[in-house]
Amino acid sequence: MRYDRHTKKKKRKKTSILLVLLLLFGGTAGYTYYQYKQGVNQSLEKMNKENNVNEEVYTFEGKKDQYGATNILLLGSDARAGEEVSRADTIMIAHYNEDKGTYKLTSIMRDIYVNIPGEGKHKINSAFMRGGPELMRKTIKENFDIDLQYYAIVDFEGFVQLVDEAFPNGVEINVEKKMSAYVEVPLEPGLQRLNGEQMLSFVRFRHDAIGDFGRVQRQQQALQAISDQLSGIQTIPKLPKLIGVVTPYINTNMDTGDILFMAKDFFAKDRGNIQTFRIPIENGYEDARIKGEGSVLDLNLEMNREAFHQFLTK
Repeated sequence: MRYDRHTKKKKRKKTSILLVLLLLFGGTAGYTYYQYKQGVNQSLEKMNKENNVNEEVYTFEGKKDQYGATNILLLGSDARAGEEVSRADTIMIAHYNEDKGTYKLTSIMRDIYVNIPGEGKHKINSAFMRGGPELMRKTIKENFDIDLQYYAIVDFEGFVQLVDEAFPNGVEINVEKKMSAYVEVPLEPGLQRLNGEQMLSFVRFRHDAIGDFGRVQRQQQALQAISDQLSGIQTIPKLPKLIGVVTPYINTNMDTGDILFMAKDFFAKDRGNIQTFRIPIENGYEDARIKGEGSVLDLNLEMNREAFHQFLTK
């Protein structure tokens, strides 16, 4: 009889522990969903329907690369109101290797002159206009021999909303020069805290002596500053709402769960600086003018491809 009572006590204890775990899991899941939906609804209230990101469903035949990494094609569209198609204003690849725990970022300059499958040689940013993210994926695969698993087309307003939600007091960043030409919010030089609109001016400005090269450098600088200032375990509870805030502004083939998993892994680790890379590399291109294309960056393709793969595997 004593044995039976002891056994029943153990069973009740296990049942109680299981019940607590289920309640904790259910509460966490409920909180995550609530915060996510709160972020989505917040952005939907602010959105002007005319400025909504392209909701077209794209075919994207991506997969992990030969090194086991997940590569995400990030495209910033320069579409204007009334336009159905546009070139890609920003082209980046986010690299995530779960086994190594590494996060890397590659910027591809939009004026590089490459072969676009089925279209001939053109500036790479026109691949998006000619065939959406799938043609951009094929173009990157053909020229640089790297596979992309996911894509995300980002409306720049989503970037603004994310910065304002994550940083009520702004992002601290050094503005190296006065930036006023062709930006909606002019910037003065100096170390300062920028809100979302100001950060957008910072990452889009390119009307100076170094043009698009400076813009790419500032984009990488801005993403590094955002990740550094948004880092740490204290950020994880904020992630569902932050993802919800940007979701209405993104067209992607990624599941929300995948985004949350990678983001949580990123902020939960002491990863150091994000490693960055740029195509073309120094001394890996020549300036040229091509009839019908204008000014282009004519690549030494083999040199750039080799350097790119070295960056991915180091």
